[in-house]
Amino acid sequence: MSYEFSAQSFLSRELQENILKPHSIARNAITKGKYTVLGVGSTQLLSAAVFALSLNSSSPARVVAASPHYLGMQTEFFADEKCFRFYWESIPAQADGDIMIFTISKLTGHAGSRFGWALVKDEDVYLNMLKYMQLAELGVSRDTQLRALQLLKVVLEGDGREIFHFAYEKMRDLWEKISQIVSLSNRYTIQDIPPQYCNFFEKVRGPSPAYVWLKCEREEDTNCNAVLRGANIIGHLGSLFNASDRYVRLSLLKRDDDFNLLLYRLKELVSKEGGAETL
Repeated sequence: MSYEFSAQSFLSRELQENILKPHSIARNAITKGKYTVLGVGSTQLLSAAVFALSLNSSSPARVVAASPHYLGMQTEFFADEKCFRFYWESIPAQADGDIMIFTISKLTGHAGSRFGWALVKDEDVYLNMLKYMQLAELGVSRDTQLRALQLLKVVLEGDGREIFHFAYEKMRDLWEKISQIVSLSNRYTIQDIPPQYCNFFEKVRGPSPAYVWLKCEREEDTNCNAVLRGANIIGHLGSLFNASDRYVRLSLLKRDDDFNLLLYRLKELVSKEGGAETL
């Protein structure tokens, strides 16, 4: 089975059509006039973008990832990364970046499928990204593309909006439960996320983040992760994301049983505070 489809293309026409459809439904990115590059997840696409942009640069450029950033992304990079993450945050307007990178894991949760795509505005950058992909991997395998196509077809069943409504409502519910518990604490706080207009819902909507940034407010709690581990709560140190260790990142992307256990242990932790309200 060859890597290539018709006309020596590494991307099937049916897959490309189905890649663009969720963008038109979610209204999160402008796709008209953009070129599509496939990759094995976002990391490979970021590398391809760096390669392509470096060929057009006559001098070194300093590139940064804003804190807090994803675990392990200590390496500096440049690219305009956008995801189907409005389950987690509002989309105030359609993105129209020079390079926009998306992964199927942010849309369906299938991180293990290792599939992503970039929408590229400039043809020369697009061709250089393709060159990188061909040298690195000979493109994305047909098996991976077929798996991604089947996932996208399921997402697009009906009017294609059901998964977006379900995911937002689920994440909003988790956030509200966590917020209610932490609001009773004098020792811990979480990030403040104001309501914002969303282009998909066409109205102002409340927060629904995937991660809670919990901060230990007491002066002596310089290692918040150690404090939480004392209550059998496992998170990630803030310094892993280039933030202070007064912060711990807690994931809300959990099975219901695991999330309920997290809620139970947070309630216990807050209830032990002197002067805290009874839960």
